[in-house]
Amino acid sequence: MCVHGKQDITQNMTEQGSTLEDQMVTLTSAVDVTAFTTGSDMTSSSSLRAGIYFKCAVIFIGVVGTAANALILYAMVVSQQHKKHVLVFNQNALDLYSCFVLVITYIVKLCNIHLSGTLGYYLCVIVVSECLIWAGMTASVINLAAVTVERYLKVVHAVWSRKKLRKWMIYSAGAFSWFGGLAYGLAIDFTTTAVTDGVCYAMSVWESRVGKVVHVIWNFASFYVGNLLLFIFCYWRILVVVRRQARVMAGHAADGPGTFQTQSNQIQSNIIKTMIIVCVFYAITWMPMKFYFFLAHFNYVSYSQDGYYTVLFIALLYICANPFIYAFQFDPVKSVLSGLIPRKKNAVEPVSSVQIATPGVAATAVRTAQARN
Repeated sequence: MCVHGKQDITQNMTEQGSTLEDQMVTLTSAVDVTAFTTGSDMTSSSSLRAGIYFKCAVIFIGVVGTAANALILYAMVVSQQHKKHVLVFNQNALDLYSCFVLVITYIVKLCNIHLSGTLGYYLCVIVVSECLIWAGMTASVINLAAVTVERYLKVVHAVWSRKKLRKWMIYSAGAFSWFGGLAYGLAIDFTTTAVTDGVCYAMSVWESRVGKVVHVIWNFASFYVGNLLLFIFCYWRILVVVRRQARVMAGHAADGPGTFQTQSNQIQSNIIKTMIIVCVFYAITWMPMKFYFFLAHFNYVSYSQDGYYTVLFIALLYICANPFIYAFQFDPVKSVLSGLIPRKKNAVEPVSSVQIATPGVAATAVRTAQARN
């Protein structure tokens, strides 16, 4: 893909009185053709080189994230945690999917394919526009909210959850996260994406300014602000209940609580701590991306290729670093992973010629020794 047709597209956009947001080519290879640069050829060349380096770095992160998430899923299956914590398992499955399609998408973007015809259009909408990546990341955010609600019900409303919360509800929440993320991503990309002169322009064709503004505000409020409020409320209530239970257990320590109950409470606290860290990490890594595009849409900050690369890189760290949080915080997973680490075995001293294999053989050896003496 080269800059063929770039000037005509920019001129048409300007004649139509489009705003900065109308010229934003988010999540698309159009960024790489420097549609927003007006400097010299040297500046354009530097921008292209930066884009190539960024894509290579993203591919590397995706490969690491794919391997790490696959390892966590394996550890959860071996430790049987995938049956006990279905939504947590689903969270890692979504991160694995996002990392995998991240690698595929950016390999395709590195190839600079000239898009044409029906195949080129679908390749633009589904792959080049990063629709599959953001569908997975959106599904991951939805599932993270579902995990939070599940933990809240099981801890704060324990009696109600034991009576009313069924397995099919949890499985339905996991399936909805996949369906919701994919449906949302495809719906937005198919209605706002276009291919012009072989260049993919994603989320740049809107029927009205009002619709675009409504979408930006709704996306920011739902997938970031709303989730933050949900996390704060649910985990605050969870911590209050956990501390109350800890005080009750400390008061009955003399009676000696059952081992099973102690282990159950420890596992519960462990998964809560792990999910709190995951939620905090989400809030930190997604904040630059969400605020950057929200403010750029209303012209409070200027949109640039370097700014886009920076905030996108930070957001991608979320799906790639999550497995390391589980590896260090979730004890069942940590135990399985530690067992995979090869350890140097101590040298074993040679065994004497008389080997004790069974009690009968041992007794015979003792009687023989006594007879000889």
